[in-house]
Amino acid sequence: MRTYDFSPLFRSTIGFDRLFDLAETAQRATEEGYPPYNIERLAEDRYQITLAVAGFSPDEVSITAEQNVVTIEGGKTERTEREFLYRGISTRHFKRQFNLADYVQVKGASFDNGLLKIDLVREIPEAMKPRRIAINGASTAEDVRQIEAKAA
Repeated sequence: MRTYDFSPLFRSTIGFDRLFDLAETAQRATEEGYPPYNIERLAEDRYQITLAVAGFSPDEVSITAEQNVVTIEGGKTERTEREFLYRGISTRHFKRQFNLADYVQVKGASFDNGLLKIDLVREIPEAMKPRRIAINGASTAEDVRQIEAKAA
């Protein structure tokens, strides 16, 4: 397991804290592999995160969306009435975080056959969308004649 210390870079960079936090989070995410997940692009601006949460019910899993992070947490309540000879389905507590790009929002979630599906949509505000700007300043002969007539 490799660990990288980014602290020497903090003193020579200003405003890049989020970048280093993302790098550290990505490093930690590769170390933790539970629960397994898929990230799909359904359309140009629609995405879906699917987590395999077998053994959990919808009320044992919570989803929290804040700013640019969506957090999924799950935990089983211990029941003592069962005696397992072998336990292959993991029911341990988990916390999985996904960093979202700007303007990506969680639109909904569904739980089906042990799969938790989280729907994401990228909605760019109208003010941030690219728009075509008209170019003024191309003078024609008619414009020149009108200016000369006003000057005379």
